[in-house]
Amino acid sequence: MGGGALLPPALRLLSAFFTLLCLEEIIRFDNSMVHSFPLPHQLDSTPKKENGVLIPQIPPNSSPQPLIPLLAPSPLAPFSNNSMPKISGKCMLNFSAVESLMSTAAVDCWASFAPFLANVICCPQLQATLVILIGQSSKDSGMLALDSMHANYCLSDVQQILQSQGANANLQHICSILPSNFSEASCPVSDVNGFESVVDSSKLLAACQKVDPVNECCSLICQNAILDAASELASRDGGLPSMKIAHLSTEHASRIDDCRSIVLRWLSSRLDPSSAKQMLRRISNCEVNAVCPLVFPDAKSVARECKNRIKNHTACCNAMDNYIVHLQKQSFITNLQALDCAASFGLQLQKMNISTNIYNFCHVTLKDFSVQVGSQESGCLLPSLPSDATFDPVSGISFTCDLNDNIAAPWPNASQVTSSSCNKTVKVPALPAATSAQPGKDTIRMMLTLLVDLLLIFALVT
Repeated sequence: MGGGALLPPALRLLSAFFTLLCLEEIIRFDNSMVHSFPLPHQLDSTPKKENGVLIPQIPPNSSPQPLIPLLAPSPLAPFSNNSMPKISGKCMLNFSAVESLMSTAAVDCWASFAPFLANVICCPQLQATLVILIGQSSKDSGMLALDSMHANYCLSDVQQILQSQGANANLQHICSILPSNFSEASCPVSDVNGFESVVDSSKLLAACQKVDPVNECCSLICQNAILDAASELASRDGGLPSMKIAHLSTEHASRIDDCRSIVLRWLSSRLDPSSAKQMLRRISNCEVNAVCPLVFPDAKSVARECKNRIKNHTACCNAMDNYIVHLQKQSFITNLQALDCAASFGLQLQKMNISTNIYNFCHVTLKDFSVQVGSQESGCLLPSLPSDATFDPVSGISFTCDLNDNIAAPWPNASQVTSSSCNKTVKVPALPAATSAQPGKDTIRMMLTLLVDLLLIFALVT
């Protein structure tokens, strides 16, 4: 109509192919699933350890890079990295018993995404898989731990198997996995018979067979039973004096923690792998949601523009926006973690003589504390209940993400101490709830943007 030149035949064919591909995904796409991620080179994924939490390093003076939609390559270039793992042949654990869990862990810890999903999805799934691997293997061996030599072999084999399925090659560092994750460490009991001669196993199993995903973090029914069993194991043969854990030395507390691993392995041997995973993920989820995993760099620039009576609204909010951009490069977080992050950062600002509620002043929401995704760079809050990433040969890696609930970040009281999720005053959904009257609207925009980007690329190379 406009007299423009027609596309070359090859480009028209490619255009039609990608149009059909995008339309197929739009039809199949669920409103809660996100396929839009920062490209690996746009985020510094080299992790560093700070306060026991592994996060990607963030250059303090780097400007934010744009996020563009990212789908898996087309079937012409399969979205997979399957290869034959180079295993030692000296690890006697029953890998076939956890084959499905290993595949899930490989997807949860996929290559470049692993550092950004580490805290909530990747590491909890990997750690649960290792516990279940030893627990299920104990059915044949009768042992709930490996010696140091075999622990090293098995750790290497696990890494090789996961990497062959597309997982990040540096998971041992990202998730702080050590040979001690396979051994008894300092716990004096490491075999099934010894365990069952010390612990009331029926009482323990009854408490942990079905863990309430919502109430366990407050009721601690299973976790208290695990702690009691671990204390009994640690006390065997005079290992520990009879006293409350709060009064134990660091060495004794460490021994109880090592015995806790033995307890979890035994529980995993008495449940099927799927039920064991559910139990372990729900327990670890209490720890995940209890702490903000973000590291807050110096906020002097925000304090300078926003302290006392704010003289320049624009300068204050610009300083706030620039600061939050750096937080958004660290990690995907859950909605409950976002509450803790907002409270922690708010208290830090108050100590710097910022009395105004600048969350409200600058329209800061809970989603602003998480990694931003999509063409509109909307914050992705992961559900507070355990979840996994999923893999599809066509659409690639996906995970549940809440893009709809715009909850204002609560400004803390000056005397407030970060509270547990058992007494939060701001209610957030455990699972994402679509609020848009047009489900998938944002997804359609992302896919159309992708289509335009791809056509431009092919136009340049033809």
